[in-house]
Amino acid sequence: MSQQDTICAIATAQGGAIGVIRISGPQAIAATTSIFQPVSGKSLNQYAAYKQIFGKIYSPEGEIIDEVLVSLFRAPHSYTGEDSVEISCHGSSYILQKVIHLLIANGCRLAEPGEYTQRAFLNGKMDLSQAEAVADLIASSSAATHRLAMNQMRGGFSQELSLLRDKLLHLTSLMELELDFSDHEELEFADRSELTQIANDIEKTVSRLANSFSVGNAIKNGVPVAIIGETNAGKSTLLNALLNEEKAIVSDIHGTTRDVIEDTINLHGITFRFIDTAGIRQTTDVVESIGIERTYQKMEQANIILWMIDGTSQADFEELKTEILPYCEGKQLIILFNKADKLTPEIRQILSQSFSDIKAPKLFLSAKTRDGLDELETLLVKTAALPEVSQNDVIVTNIRHYEALSRALDSIHRVQDGLQMQLSGDFVSQDLRECLYHLAEIVGGEIGVEEVLGNIFKHFCIGK
Repeated sequence: MSQQDTICAIATAQGGAIGVIRISGPQAIAATTSIFQPVSGKSLNQYAAYKQIFGKIYSPEGEIIDEVLVSLFRAPHSYTGEDSVEISCHGSSYILQKVIHLLIANGCRLAEPGEYTQRAFLNGKMDLSQAEAVADLIASSSAATHRLAMNQMRGGFSQELSLLRDKLLHLTSLMELELDFSDHEELEFADRSELTQIANDIEKTVSRLANSFSVGNAIKNGVPVAIIGETNAGKSTLLNALLNEEKAIVSDIHGTTRDVIEDTINLHGITFRFIDTAGIRQTTDVVESIGIERTYQKMEQANIILWMIDGTSQADFEELKTEILPYCEGKQLIILFNKADKLTPEIRQILSQSFSDIKAPKLFLSAKTRDGLDELETLLVKTAALPEVSQNDVIVTNIRHYEALSRALDSIHRVQDGLQMQLSGDFVSQDLRECLYHLAEIVGGEIGVEEVLGNIFKHFCIGK
């Protein structure tokens, strides 16, 4: 892979009315000129950037392949920072492949996955976090994920890190001054209380960003909701009702669901990832036992647990509580009394009293008739308690960013401890550099000695 190569690729899904082919690299305009003739008769090189030119694609034999629109972008003012061309033609698979073959014959090569965005990063058009946001934007499936991806791609996260980086650089500079010029009594440096305040401000920001990952991960990947309960309680029926499709097999036979079934739906802009699990019961069936074990595993992974109870059954609720409740600690539990259409007021009262000792929302519904489903959806959104997200909110959604922030947080904690214990600047400075390094991992940059020295001399005017 070389940036000196000129690359081409089909940028749109095949089968639509219009297809777009992107060309980027030093020979992008020349390669396009070799197969494209504007109807104006002018050469493509005669046009200014940001122009759309109508013309025809010709084969070497002079055959017209298609009538197209060519969009022209000149370096560095393009997505990749290179000369770029976009050819909009008809969406025929034959036409698209023919144009690609002509471009390859004229010096282009097929782009590798993500290579356009990689070139944009290498050419300084975006940092690493913005580049990663491109994939998130394409994959966004809800309003919230779209807003987060747009904010990150526009540089919202990068700006936050830039401000943090400036504070860290200032703190590092102070520590370097303390080390390098400590024998100069005429120089006045910030006292330890100022250094501690700066470190505390940095810790607060890094901690806020790291803690936002739990919200960001839920928005990006969906809030995991485990549907649990005894066999034939109506778990699969509820899943099908929520998804509006026959996703899970429903049967009166106990132990029908033996494996985990997952799918997602969007409720009020929030993605929920529902997990239908094997019914909990005592069994000698080896396969069913494995399914029940997976049920407990999914309960541990879930944020919200829907405990389905067959209101018409004569189950030992106290035994069920003993078995299920330990897995619900630290989770948002919702108790659902199913088959409400068959329950008398007296039975409803008995069920409510039987679970009065559990502090959790309780709802009577009928998964089969869909009664109470709207109330459940409203309750799920309320229970998820995800904040309203705007395009200006900085929320971490990437696990790589979270890991880097966590390591940076550990480093700044050591800086705080070092300042409190009056440790030598050598030790504190090393932890500061580690913190800077971990933050630089996110955007793909680094802090060199020259930058620290530059900051020192710029802000403190040492020397004449």
